[in-house]
Amino acid sequence: MAKKKGKSVSFDAMVKFFMNAYSIPTKRDVERILERLDRVERAIVALSASRSRRNTETKAAERQITATAADRVLEVIGRYPEGVGLVEIQLQTGHPDKKLRNILFRLHKMNKIKRLRRGVYVQA
Repeated sequence: MAKKKGKSVSFDAMVKFFMNAYSIPTKRDVERILERLDRVERAIVALSASRSRRNTETKAAERQITATAADRVLEVIGRYPEGVGLVEIQLQTGHPDKKLRNILFRLHKMNKIKRLRRGVYVQA
């Protein structure tokens, strides 16, 4: 019969060996992951809150810019009681074509200007 050499391996040591060998997470590993996940979730909530505040501020600023641009266009149209063309408005305001057309469309919908004919506008 063969003699035992050295100490016998404890059950705990055997379990730890298999958990390490097969990459099985321990309770401590799972708790660390959950703590990290909580930190990430808190960061996401904080980031989305700051973004929504920035988006609200940005939208308010854009509305002010749009209102100012519309006011400038309305002022130019008001200077010409017999009507002014799109090109003249563009020259005086410096707005790009697409932006100017959008402003004119909105002003017409709000009944602040009238279209005499295609491309000619007067203040209502």
